Amino acid sequence: MSAALKTTTVSVDPITVEVIGSALSSITEEMGEALVRASYSTNIKERRDCSTALFDTKGNTLCQAEHIPMHLGSFIGIIPHIMKRHPVAEMRPGDVFVGNDAYEGGGTHLPDLVLAEPIFADGVIVAWAVNTAHHADFADRGHAHIYQEGLRIPPVRLYKAGELQKDVQEMILLNCQVPRERLSDLRAQMAANRLGVQRMQALCAKYGREVVLAAGDALQDYAERKMRAGIALIPDGTYTAQDFFDNPEIDGQMEFSCTIVVKGDEMALDFQAPDQARAGINMVYTALLSTVYYAVKTVVDPTILPNAGLARPLTVTARPGSVVNCVHPAAVNGRLAPCQRVVDLIHRALSDVVPEKVMAATNGACFSATFSGTQKDGSLWVYLETIGGGSGARYNKDGLDGVHVHMTNTSNLPVEALELEYPLTLLRYELVDGSGGAGTYRGGMGLRRVYRAEDECRIRLDGSRLRSAPWGLKGGLEGGKGGFNQTGAPVVKGAGLMKAGDIVEVITPGAGGYGPPSGRSPEQVRRDIAEKRITAEMARDVYGLN
Repeated sequence: MSAALKTTTVSVDPITVEVIGSALSSITEEMGEALVRASYSTNIKERRDCSTALFDTKGNTLCQAEHIPMHLGSFIGIIPHIMKRHPVAEMRPGDVFVGNDAYEGGGTHLPDLVLAEPIFADGVIVAWAVNTAHHADFADRGHAHIYQEGLRIPPVRLYKAGELQKDVQEMILLNCQVPRERLSDLRAQMAANRLGVQRMQALCAKYGREVVLAAGDALQDYAERKMRAGIALIPDGTYTAQDFFDNPEIDGQMEFSCTIVVKGDEMALDFQAPDQARAGINMVYTALLSTVYYAVKTVVDPTILPNAGLARPLTVTARPGSVVNCVHPAAVNGRLAPCQRVVDLIHRALSDVVPEKVMAATNGACFSATFSGTQKDGSLWVYLETIGGGSGARYNKDGLDGVHVHMTNTSNLPVEALELEYPLTLLRYELVDGSGGAGTYRGGMGLRRVYRAEDECRIRLDGSRLRSAPWGLKGGLEGGKGGFNQTGAPVVKGAGLMKAGDIVEVITPGAGGYGPPSGRSPEQVRRDIAEKRITAEMARDVYGLN
């Protein structure tokens, strides 16, 4: 059986292309639901911290489910790495590759384990089923460099012709703190990919392999045309923006900046940032790419198909060795925080020329709390959650309250799920009054979650917008900053020990407002007071309403 990659020059009519495009979207969405429903850990089954996709034989994105934009960074690198390490001619049906490394495996940080399986039709590879899931496991670690952050896995076969490579699986599980969770979640990932393989093979059987391959190429060409058409509507010019980035792992703030050049139907984006840090806040280039693709798509045309074609009119540059384009051996565990700032930079840079297409600064962070400890039977437990905040106001709408934004897109964990499985009690879970920036349209509010440890455990807190506030647009005011408060021993550089009864409070940032506050009607202000989105004092002092 030949595994040679298949290309085609078959012409396909637009209606068939549209039908197959919808089928590809349905396949990735169904894969995602299978992964969530079959998973074991709270981070995947409740918070949906996972993504699924299909790739063509060249390693280009055919379709990504509408899950987490950041995970595209883990996808776009792994297929080339697999094909570089493993001859395609030697691949067989049932082969499954696993990888996570940011430098040798196409990943963006180590907890995201990627599983990729070649899809065979008529004896040749026609596509790849790919998924990633965040395995909340590598806790209580340092982040000076990547060797402290967990097990690095280059793309290796986890299954060979359908047979589990037990030694590979055992090596992975031996390096995990909660192997039972990891094994169950890996099995869920396997099930999701197998479903994608079956659905894709059925699609090829129905329409013919050559037609499906040609439709995949046509869909990427269509995404490119739509991206070019959208960019062409933006006036030619050079646009810049600056912002600041802070994090518990670093002292002070870093200045980030972005220069965007629009010329005709193409866009070039260049990012400037300080040297990569001896902390887990660095981004590899694929993480930067996935962030830019998402942010530009939201501005140019949100309806563009999520495939590789949308990237063709874009040029993305950043100095190697900087925080936004780090090189080995920089630590990358918290790469989502600077990714959020990159989105804010792009929106801010384009706000003067397409003000109705962007939003004020969101909470601009990825606030997370990770707890880990030992159960009474001696086994380890690890609990991770990321926490939403405010979403920026738009030219005609208030921002959303207490949601994940931009590159995260996960869910807030229900209180019941937390307290059922872990020795933690959530004392408060509420919106932070007044944290949404005032404006004609108000920014979204941040969240407050207050935890009490019932047993001794280690804690790690991560976030941003602790020093700089989310900015407003067109006269809108800043949103509230984030913060951490606690009893017991202090958290140093984001990490510390909690004893039984200790309490930690996590406050996530709000978001910026849009337009001057004077433009908000008295009815809107009274509604905000009634819904506790602002205080009576704010209504008087900011909006001038008694």
